[in-house]
Amino acid sequence: MQVSRRDCLEHAFAMAATALAAAPAARAEEPAQAGGAAAPIERLRVAVVGANGRGGEHVGQWAGMPDTEVAVICDCDPNVQARYYEKFKDAPRQPEFVQDVRRVVDRKDIDIVSIASPNHWHALMSIWAMQAGKDVYVEKPCSHTVEEGRVMTQWARKLGRMCQMGAQSRGMTGMRETIDFVKSGAIGAVKVAHATCYKRRPSIGLVDTPAPIPPGLDFDLWAGPAPDVVPHRQRLHYDWHWNALTGNGDLGNQNPHELDKARWGLGKQEFPKRVVSLGGRLGYLDNGDVANSQVTIYQWDDALLISDVRGLEMKSPVTFGLAGGPLGVGNVWWGTEGYVVSTNYQSGVAFDYDGKQLGMWSGGSSQAHFANLVKAARSRRHEDLYLDVEDGHLSSALAHLGNVSWALGEKVAIGTRPALGAGDDRVARTLESFEAHLRENAVDTGVTPLLLGREYAIDPQTERSTDDAANRLFTKDYRKGYELPRV
Repeated sequence: MQVSRRDCLEHAFAMAATALAAAPAARAEEPAQAGGAAAPIERLRVAVVGANGRGGEHVGQWAGMPDTEVAVICDCDPNVQARYYEKFKDAPRQPEFVQDVRRVVDRKDIDIVSIASPNHWHALMSIWAMQAGKDVYVEKPCSHTVEEGRVMTQWARKLGRMCQMGAQSRGMTGMRETIDFVKSGAIGAVKVAHATCYKRRPSIGLVDTPAPIPPGLDFDLWAGPAPDVVPHRQRLHYDWHWNALTGNGDLGNQNPHELDKARWGLGKQEFPKRVVSLGGRLGYLDNGDVANSQVTIYQWDDALLISDVRGLEMKSPVTFGLAGGPLGVGNVWWGTEGYVVSTNYQSGVAFDYDGKQLGMWSGGSSQAHFANLVKAARSRRHEDLYLDVEDGHLSSALAHLGNVSWALGEKVAIGTRPALGAGDDRVARTLESFEAHLRENAVDTGVTPLLLGREYAIDPQTERSTDDAANRLFTKDYRKGYELPRV
């Protein structure tokens, strides 16, 4: 059964008052009681930062667990607090609303900082929180640039803090069993993975005026590390995904979930050696400046990962001739003897190449991923995390590497293809299908250009490229007062 995020959130809030009333209020663990019985484990106090969108699920998940308490809700937009007062009206303790994240990380009574801000803030908030002695749950992508994820990992190790990236499939029992099967050898050697994101994203419109600022919003805090200039678009919130100063397009929005699972199944714990990306902001003349449809190819010595993002309407189902489809947001892992298909966060099904089903797995909830951070916060072992920040960095960086290639690209006609992976039939079928998708949507590349990105090499040990132009895009400029604290 598919459960929507809204259903999950409402269920979590329904449980929140019960959880808050049932669990003790103190933070520190108590010594063993007389007779050797262990004292109840006290709740950890959580501050959720960024509550206008994705943060709503963070609030609901933390509030729905018996061993965590939502102590603070932080957002630079004060207009969000009314909805949370309503949600917590029956709880014995109301979360405190704070506008400035710096006032949150300074507090001694916060154990976990849970971050659902725009992407450009993820690394800085996480590092500030870890420097202040907090553990961190940070939404995908954990970073905004290639460099940021490595710096976050360095701080986590230096300070001994737990930092988990929020790609919730990692905690789903069905997905964990699916990946175990992918790695088991039952479908032979798995050398190609395909991360699909077929999800229409409407145009954000085209205006020549700055976005309206919600009453009371502190724009200096909203901008943070980015330039203190109000962007031109119809709305400030959410559409930051489609501006490179604050977001990473859908390659860095939805697809980090799928890139993470693809890399997990391939068993790759380092950067690929070559990358190229093909795509554009196709079919839309709007204020967005990142690709909405984009195929990216990553190559290791012995493996390929294909990222396939399509933001226009899917007029025809895509199966690539495989059972278990049609594909949407999900993954395919191709082995020498069979393949595995996943079309959601929590399930997978395996077939041999004759179409015989080899196995099926399903189940799990998003809350398991949040609860996993609590486990690691108790054990103080980052090895206990389902998606430690270093793994999060490797998966997030895949999105950034693709966007760097695309940013260095040149205009081409539909039908132009990268050389990387040209000998692989699965790459060829992906590009054929991608081209058909653009034609079905009547994309005119003379109006909205298709770019063939620059293919470039990477040293997995240094996480640097041999291409100086690419290296410059592995980092970014930071506004004074919001600089990235490097180790």
